[in-house]
Amino acid sequence: MENLKLNIEQIYNFVTKESVQAYSEEIKTHIQALHNKTGEGKDFLGWVDLPSSINNTRIIEIEKIAQNLKNKIDLLVVIGIGGSFLGAKSISEAMSHSFSHLKANSEYPLILFAGQNIGEDYLAEMLEILETKRYGLVVISKSGTTTEPAIAFRILKNHLEEKVGKDRAKELIIAVTDAKKGALRKLAEQEGYTTFIIPDDVGGRFSVLTPVGLVPLAIGGVNIRQLVKGASDMEKLTAGTVNIWDNPSSVYAAARNALYAKGKKIEILVNFENKLHYFAEWWKQLYGESEGKENKGIYPASVDFTADLHSMGQYIQEGERSLFETVISVKETVQKLTIPKDTENLDSLNFLAGKRIDEVNKMAELGTRIAHVDGGVPNIRIEIPKLNEYYLGQLMYFFEKACGISGYILKVNPFNQPGVEAYKNNMFALLEKPGYEEQTKKIKARL
Repeated sequence: MENLKLNIEQIYNFVTKESVQAYSEEIKTHIQALHNKTGEGKDFLGWVDLPSSINNTRIIEIEKIAQNLKNKIDLLVVIGIGGSFLGAKSISEAMSHSFSHLKANSEYPLILFAGQNIGEDYLAEMLEILETKRYGLVVISKSGTTTEPAIAFRILKNHLEEKVGKDRAKELIIAVTDAKKGALRKLAEQEGYTTFIIPDDVGGRFSVLTPVGLVPLAIGGVNIRQLVKGASDMEKLTAGTVNIWDNPSSVYAAARNALYAKGKKIEILVNFENKLHYFAEWWKQLYGESEGKENKGIYPASVDFTADLHSMGQYIQEGERSLFETVISVKETVQKLTIPKDTENLDSLNFLAGKRIDEVNKMAELGTRIAHVDGGVPNIRIEIPKLNEYYLGQLMYFFEKACGISGYILKVNPFNQPGVEAYKNNMFALLEKPGYEEQTKKIKARL
């Protein structure tokens, strides 16, 4: 079976091989720190050996509960924010039919998401849809008090209880939360919800292979066995015993940091497959929240090509030369569609007649990469053989391992997020939350 392939050859017009290889000894130390759980953030390194620790019993348990719930509902609402939302969303979108919302009689419930924003119209419009549908809830929160998902869960739980009755509602709610403490754990035990545990040593943005991601994905029809298998195989390919230059995660970490040291402060994750849009959103959280500390870090951005070539493509080609691209390329498509010949040929496309759409897309990718490198944009390319659960599992673990290494190279703790609390404190003060009286006075004085 093929594996993910990494190519960094198109960075060497901008940095030397020596500058990349200069990270060798440092990377060896960082990989050992990750595997031995001795580095910064060591209490949150459970993700490192997570894929290989997921046994068949755990998967069977999730599959059994998923099978039971999916037969009772048409829609599944997953309530969470950050890592409790983006991991499942990224895999769900990548593995779903592009027009699944328009398909009738699907074997699996359509997944909707709530609690990832505080949009009143969004939630009100969701309630309009849920009024006429059979639905269930998966609520994901370690504490149960994070503002956005807590608001959404309160509203949706009340709606579901009014719609089907409290006894029936508790059969349609799954809580993924802390093992022992927190508001959601207490409520789940009081109400008798089915529960799954968020491990203490796995942070949200690394949690897609915990019940945070596996439970909703299994209900939505994703093959979680293959997702875990792909990640487990990549765990082996990036193990501490592997030569660092045969380890794709360490090579990627070295390449991006060599570029950063040369003034390339922005990394753009590029896809030529629209189903990877939310994968890029997951990636942005992973790297933005892990590395953006102490006034350091590569800024993670993303584009969907070829659509964004007609907008952001102008800036990438000729704007400030402070960026580099990492392109995710999918070798084989699932579907096959060829371009027909037209007798009139008014659109002048007969030169493409008989060619597959994907061939045109691949030439657009190659042409773009050449143009951008010529325009001063270093290019890293990642190829996966197919867009399926196995290779998405590989891709996710590859990026997670590289993120840990890269964060350590930057000399930050990649596994905390102290800056996230700043907006919360201001919001709570402005809302006059009990206990924030002094902060309320200060912030209102500023206004």
